[in-house]
Order: sequence, then C-alpha cells, then structure tokens
Amino acid sequence: MEAALPRLYLARHGDTDWTESRQHTGRTDLPLNAHGEKRARELGERLRQFQFDRIFTSPLQRAWRTCELAGFGAIAEVDDDLMEWDYGQMEGMRTSEILIDRPGWELFRDGCPGGEMPQDVANRADRFIAKVQSLSGNVLAFSSGHIIRMIAARWFGLPPAAGRPFFCRPASVGVLGYEHDRREEPVIQLWNYVCESPD
Repeated sequence: MEAALPRLYLARHGDTDWTESRQHTGRTDLPLNAHGEKRARELGERLRQFQFDRIFTSPLQRAWRTCELAGFGAIAEVDDDLMEWDYGQMEGMRTSEILIDRPGWELFRDGCPGGEMPQDVANRADRFIAKVQSLSGNVLAFSSGHIIRMIAARWFGLPPAAGRPFFCRPASVGVLGYEHDRREEPVIQLWNYVCESPD
C-alpha cells in the first residue's frame, strides 16, 4: 500500500519587539519578547495533540526558540531554507517608510535591493517543499511570516507574487495537505489559526 502523502504544519514564530512595531525582520536575529515566549508555549499546547514524523526549524532564534518553547527543540532539524526573506536595504523598515521612496512597492512582486528577489525566496520554498514531499505523515516547520507565505503559494505551484494573500499572524499555524490523498489536489486544511488565551 502506498504511503500517505505528507501534511505540512507551518508554525510562525512568536512575537518579537520588531513584530510588534511592524518592522521588516529578515536576517536580524532578534529574540522573542515576553509575549512571544508566552504565545510560543501556547502554540506548543495546541501542537502536542498531533504526532509528527519530522520537525524542522529555521536557524533564526525567534523560530528555534519558538520550537523549543513549544516542546519540540530536542528533535527538530535546522533547515536554512526556512530562513526569513533577506530584506537587504529594507531590513528594519516599516512598509509605510519604504513606500515614501518607492510608491507602489510590493514585496512579493518587487523584492528587496541588496537582499532577495521573489524568485530567490521561491527557490528556497521549492527546495523545502520537495523535501516535505519526499516524506509521509505529518511534518512540522517553524519559520517566519513571509517565507511561510511563499511556501503556501508554491505548494499550489503559484508564481512568487501569489504569496502576498497568505497572511499569517505570530504564533499561528497553517496546514497544507492534499484532498483525496492525490498530489494533483493540494489544499489548505487550516490557515492563520491562533488560539487566544486571556492574559
């Protein structure tokens, strides 16, 4: 009997100070803040109800610390393809600031001077998806918002610019899979799920 096709759980890291200030955080290796650590633990409570065959994490500390606090640090494998978009000259900037000098700028269409262009990020997403598709069962990956959005677009074979609509909040989970267990029928099974708890 043929092995079941994989189901990919994509977990975005918890909050950092730049997440909350809406600054583009690519390769700047910021830690989680206190709120981000709390939400990472809550994320783990939700994810531990599932069995995962393989677990991957970005090497950036906001992702691997989320993975660790969620309870998967001891078994996760670091994968550089899960690193966030390299924003180059736009690192640390807010979109509103970028638009002053670049009216109409759109990350998933225009990319970043001195950093990555959309096809560069799509190539990394494609490599990671190929790895996932060589597996079976549930796969969990901890990463950052814009690379997760690109992975979602490429799961469906869409062009890089199509990653823009797949918004995901900090400490959210999305699940990509297949309907009828057929590679020809990729689907979103869950997206941008955050279980809020009272502070």
